[in-house]
Amino acid sequence: MLQSRSFVKKTKKGKVLKVVREHYLRDDIYSGSPLDPECDQDAAKLSASAPHYLIVDTNIVLQQMDFLEHQAVTDVIIMSVVLDEVKHRNQSIYQRLRTLCASDTKRFFVFANENHKETYIKQDPGESPNDRNDRAIRVGTAWYAQRLPQMKIYLLTNDADNRRKALGEQLDAMSVQAYAKLRTDTPELLDLVAQFGAQDLMDDPMAVDGHSSAPVANSGNQRRAKRKRVYDEHRPMSDIQNGIKSGTYHQGALRVSRFNPFEGWVGSESVGQDILISGRIDMNRALDGDVVAVELLPESQWRGASAHLPQADAESTTGVEEEDGDDPEGGHIAQVAPGEHLDDALPQNGASGNARPTGKVVGIIKRNWRTRGYCGSLQPQEERGGLGAQGVLFCPVERRFPKIRLQTRQAATLMDKRMVVVIDSWQADSMYPAGHYVRTLGVIGDKETETEVLLIENDINTSPFSPSVHACVPPLPWSVTQADLGDPNREDLRHLPICSVDPPGCKDIDDALHVRQLPSGNLELGVHIADVTNFLLPMTAMDDEASIRATTCYLVQRRIDMLPKPLTEDICSLRSNVERLAFSAIWEMTQDGQVLHVRFTKSVIKSQAALTYAEAQSRIDDERLHDTLSTNLRTMNRIAKILRKQRTARGALTLASPEVKFEIDTETHDPLDVGMYQVKEANHMVEEMMLLANITVADHILKHFPAQALLRRHPVPPPRQFEPLLKAAVAAGVSINPETSLTLAASLDEAVRPEDSYFNKLIRIMATRCMTQAVYFGSGEVDPPDYLHYGLAAPLYTHFTSPIRRYADVLVHRLLAASLGLAPLPESARDRAGVHALTDNLNTRHRNAQMAGRASVELHTLIFFKDRTIIADARITRVRANGLIIFVPKYGIEGPVYLTKKESSKDQDSRSSSHVQASTKASNGTTADSQSASSSQDEFVLDEDKQMVVSKDGRRSYTVFDKAAVRISVEETFGHRRHLQLMLVDRSTLPVSEQMS
Repeated sequence: MLQSRSFVKKTKKGKVLKVVREHYLRDDIYSGSPLDPECDQDAAKLSASAPHYLIVDTNIVLQQMDFLEHQAVTDVIIMSVVLDEVKHRNQSIYQRLRTLCASDTKRFFVFANENHKETYIKQDPGESPNDRNDRAIRVGTAWYAQRLPQMKIYLLTNDADNRRKALGEQLDAMSVQAYAKLRTDTPELLDLVAQFGAQDLMDDPMAVDGHSSAPVANSGNQRRAKRKRVYDEHRPMSDIQNGIKSGTYHQGALRVSRFNPFEGWVGSESVGQDILISGRIDMNRALDGDVVAVELLPESQWRGASAHLPQADAESTTGVEEEDGDDPEGGHIAQVAPGEHLDDALPQNGASGNARPTGKVVGIIKRNWRTRGYCGSLQPQEERGGLGAQGVLFCPVERRFPKIRLQTRQAATLMDKRMVVVIDSWQADSMYPAGHYVRTLGVIGDKETETEVLLIENDINTSPFSPSVHACVPPLPWSVTQADLGDPNREDLRHLPICSVDPPGCKDIDDALHVRQLPSGNLELGVHIADVTNFLLPMTAMDDEASIRATTCYLVQRRIDMLPKPLTEDICSLRSNVERLAFSAIWEMTQDGQVLHVRFTKSVIKSQAALTYAEAQSRIDDERLHDTLSTNLRTMNRIAKILRKQRTARGALTLASPEVKFEIDTETHDPLDVGMYQVKEANHMVEEMMLLANITVADHILKHFPAQALLRRHPVPPPRQFEPLLKAAVAAGVSINPETSLTLAASLDEAVRPEDSYFNKLIRIMATRCMTQAVYFGSGEVDPPDYLHYGLAAPLYTHFTSPIRRYADVLVHRLLAASLGLAPLPESARDRAGVHALTDNLNTRHRNAQMAGRASVELHTLIFFKDRTIIADARITRVRANGLIIFVPKYGIEGPVYLTKKESSKDQDSRSSSHVQASTKASNGTTADSQSASSSQDEFVLDEDKQMVVSKDGRRSYTVFDKAAVRISVEETFGHRRHLQLMLVDRSTLPVSEQMS
């Protein structure tokens, strides 16, 4: 049967067209059930022995996916109208739904109701598309009920009107909550039901037996009616759009501090600087990452960010009664990396500083709630009797996010567990958002559980590669073939003295090096990179997966690969004494490092040695060794020093980060020791060779593809980002000049203290925090002056040297091959919108992998200190009105030490007795212990200009960069959050072994 559908659309030029499409209807589309005699029994997916079949509407799929994914929810019929609508509304949910439909155990069957002549319906005049689709679902449900009279068919819909109509049509319809109550065999299903705050989600007016009853207000709604409004209602989107046009409102993404969750910033181009949002009330239910509309407060209400370390719950100042307030937490240890600005954590404008634009959120333009959920644990509470659901508060492990209300029947069981919770809604009369339980991860404190937490928190894909991906990998054992050697586009370089230098235990060896003297007396320098693109072909399942994962993620004890292990550790890895395919960059240069010529070629190599940094350094240092490998290493090291000197002369920065290394127990895999990572000359040697290759390749691909090159830029930091560094430097008596990268580099070199050898590195760590984040981009997206990589002082830069672990390098390899005529330029490289989406994902995944790696270091540091208390050498990096920020170089950790008593908004109650107070030592050696510390934050006076905090009696003073000693231990606070606690002690107690030379 042929039907026609017509609709009107407007072209970009404003022309109105009528479009008519033919729609074919069939009568040979079957139900998918073996109970249907006309259905092909081999193709039947639904179970004949199921107690019932479920049919769901679009909103159930969009809002209740966690419920649908539970193993007990099976034999579900998905109408094609639902599948299509979900596809257009939410790609993430659509992919999860497709996974369910592909599962043999879940038995989700897609019924093509839009193509069946008995279930296809036309839209009635005046009927909305949504009402038409709801009617189509009811028609499909009726068809199934008639087709399979022996099977109970339930329509699940949370739309009260849709349920009412279904019941009127003699269909069995109910809300998902009512169905969950029916499933007494699986009571945990009720915990998975998402609550959205709407009337038809709070109540189930349709009885389970199919009879209708009028909606009644339950006790929860009576309570809601009595509750006072906590937050302002969000403005309608039309008002927001008009306000942005008129300049009344300003839009941007909210960034909530990792250190103080009650302060956030919204970057605004219209204001020209970040807008401070102070307190959860002014955040108005916005979460970190939400795109919001902000209204500036009157200038008289502008303020500087807090000059205090975060203490009690900021909501306590609102006078709103809640069952639970936030207890103040102890020190949160954070390893702040390049691009993570310290002013976002502890902004420089304190009480004595300058007021900055301050505003409040008036609306949410785009929510950024995680579909994957939030990891955390339940806030401890008194046990309550009864077997029913009870309200609990969930505490996310990431402090930037608020507590989440949820109902659960498993409170007692879950109290010592890490779990995942999803946010469903946040009503204006609730201090916290409402959510639902998704799954349990494991016992709090267990290493595997906490590792899974950090992977989920940073959105790292740990799922195994699919069979279609593995099908793209050549079978093992693999070796170079005669066809490879005979390829006219591939050069045989097996005779060259090639070696690799990597960290110990490295199996995914991306790069190898060689150097030799030419007859002319010049040097030939080669950088050889694994030829991953020989195996990773465009438009394959493996390429699609790699583009999504984008990067390998390195944890302390684990590696989550971008590509399947046979490729990363064997076929592509440039192991020693094994022939491998490579993409080589080969320079001819003078003995003093002047580049004369460069060429690129696909190649076959055979590495003569796979060295660790320590092994390479040993060969460089031992002048008694005169073998070819050792001599070449010394030559490369000499050239690397020349290249480094040339870069420094151009203004390249030598920055620093607090990297640590662990000694791991081979049996328990727990850390036995932790200390600073020592960078050797061999590290710098390899780094310089990689930089040379990346810069040279960037220049080459841009010349050939001016609009399609994939590059990496490091934007020039705005002057305001240097303010914390400049203030600290002035207080320390040194001068830092950030006018250009060249002046900054020179002033960093001169920033020394003879009495403190670590001072210069600490200054460089602080300078690193002033930097912007380097990002990938397509050359057609930004103006050429913005291609600059500020930190490297390089006009052009890209990533070419690590294609095993970075997808950006894979794309660059393809561009380089196309520029040499070895392969066509992929069509995807010409798709500007596609390239933009790709670079966005590359940047996001790169950042996530960095954060996951840091979180893994922090986890292992916690494990190391769990049963230890150590006194360590430290430096003061920040002063606050009520405490200090202390950095411990040996362990790469940083956290607060409170000089005044940490107060709860409810410190009158008994919980205040559990708050741990750090004892402090005065600079003259007198002790100010926790019992005598004042509860007032005014006991100390902060001098922002001098970067000093002084007690009112003048007996104690602390200045930025002062040496200190701290006792490090592990403390567990509310919500089962563990953190490292730092307590000031007298430096005379510092063991000699812990003192920094």
